[in-house]
Amino acid sequence: MPAISGVPSGHKAIEMELPVNAVLHLWLKAVTLDEPGSVSLYSVNGKFGEVQAINAEENSFRIYHVFGGGIVTLAYDTAITSLSVAYWFTPSDVLETGITVVHTNPANEPPDLPDGYHFRPPFGWMNDPNGFGRFGGRPHLFYQHYSHGRIWNNMHWGHAVSPDYLRWRHLPVFLFPSEELSVRPDKRGGAFSGSAIARPDGPGLRVFFTEKIADRIPEQEIQLTATSADLFSAGAADVLLPRRPDGEGLTFDFRDPYVFRGPDGLWKMLLGSQSAEGGVVLLYETPDNTAAGGWTYVGKLYIETRYETSALECPCLLPVDGDARDPSTRWALIYGLMNGEDKETGRRNLTMIDIGWFDGRSFAKSFGRELDFGTDNYAFQAFVDGGTPVGIGWLGNWADTGPTIDFPSAMSLPRTLSLDGDELLTPPIGAAESLRARMIDRTRLVAGQVVSLPHGAAEIVFELAEAGSEFRLEFDHPEVRLGLSQHGEGLEILHGFLDRTEEPPGPRYIAKAAGAKRVRVFLDYGSLEVFADGGRLAGTKRIAGFEPVRALRLIAEPGAVTQATVWSLRL
Repeated sequence: MPAISGVPSGHKAIEMELPVNAVLHLWLKAVTLDEPGSVSLYSVNGKFGEVQAINAEENSFRIYHVFGGGIVTLAYDTAITSLSVAYWFTPSDVLETGITVVHTNPANEPPDLPDGYHFRPPFGWMNDPNGFGRFGGRPHLFYQHYSHGRIWNNMHWGHAVSPDYLRWRHLPVFLFPSEELSVRPDKRGGAFSGSAIARPDGPGLRVFFTEKIADRIPEQEIQLTATSADLFSAGAADVLLPRRPDGEGLTFDFRDPYVFRGPDGLWKMLLGSQSAEGGVVLLYETPDNTAAGGWTYVGKLYIETRYETSALECPCLLPVDGDARDPSTRWALIYGLMNGEDKETGRRNLTMIDIGWFDGRSFAKSFGRELDFGTDNYAFQAFVDGGTPVGIGWLGNWADTGPTIDFPSAMSLPRTLSLDGDELLTPPIGAAESLRARMIDRTRLVAGQVVSLPHGAAEIVFELAEAGSEFRLEFDHPEVRLGLSQHGEGLEILHGFLDRTEEPPGPRYIAKAAGAKRVRVFLDYGSLEVFADGGRLAGTKRIAGFEPVRALRLIAEPGAVTQATVWSLRL
């Protein structure tokens, strides 16, 4: 390999081999207020480029095109420059090849989890899924993202693409905070949650999102839209809704636009807010076939009065058992209860799903339930993919994290939604079976013996002789008391910490009167997901840290468990 010349002694150097027409994305900042930060680029012929950052309080995003390719070295003086992220890609094939990350810092690097199968960002913080949909023939996932650390900060949109909802390729960061936030690091906000649609007027997609700037007057949160013809880079954003609707007594909360086709063929938009009556879902519509403008307020589609919330978040509405244009088709209305608490169990930030009929302007509820009794499946977003509703959620909960907590997080397993009469089923997508790498056991677990796991990724499926039979599935974890139990009250995820006694006791993650007969459990580093009776019940629990479950034991009365199988999993 040719030697790189000209790199100053003592500079940190990052060497890479780039194809022709590669694009570098760099985040850097000055270490002090006295001297600008800079990163220089070198080839075999010496220095050929430089990018600078003057602001010492906020990371600056820089783009550099390397037209000739070849061996390139990034070099910088760590005494005056901090480089938090560097990756490259080639625009002509990035949807097929993704980005190549060449540098992160300890503060934002991803965990090393052999055989882990949940979606995680390539670096930094992640929360709500955004813009979940199929575009250009493939599923795309956007998400709330902060690149430079595992702590919430000014929001970007991360982005990934997949052939099957499980195996994801990371793409360039898609949306960025506004310039106002870049020059005012004391303020907080950014490109908050939203949705995406395929453009009716040309190739690509259109995204809708909330721009938040804390303490901005008169509106902290407004709605913006942007388009992308190439499916990986966003154009300039335009304001769609610059203010909340008048006369509704709403708080400053006005966010998370979810855009979809209504049964009348018009584009509809849901937004979450809060009023004196309770949390609300607001409905807008437009006759504009491009959805680029003309939005008018229809009214409050839903008011939540059962729980005390600070706002409803991430509303989502989609048909679940037929064509959207058929009046008999039932729809699912999904929404998060920000800071809402179930007083009986102590669980907070629940996600609800109501089933009913939507005529384009009003929603008539038939029945509803919690989407997930474990509560760590928040901001769930879904769409109809070829006739099948598919959704995904943030595998986290604001009760366990916040702006000051280091929190590497994941997305839940993608799930389908369907109706069996008046029961909602939310099982994992069928492709989840492709994760099964090796069968570990078919005899020991059902006999009540201990089954050791080779690593942290596993699936357990067992069947009970009768619905509601009692059992206790115990997990050997080095830091957490963890289990799954069915007893007289229902199906319960048991969770506590080995190193402390909780006073008062922590939340109870329980599905009352469950009566489960077939149970399917997915283990991964940092998470537990439970599905009973084909998704009639679902419970998701984040486990702090990344220590794996080491072994299992299933305790039940003789004959209560008829069969049990354990697989190791991997992508």
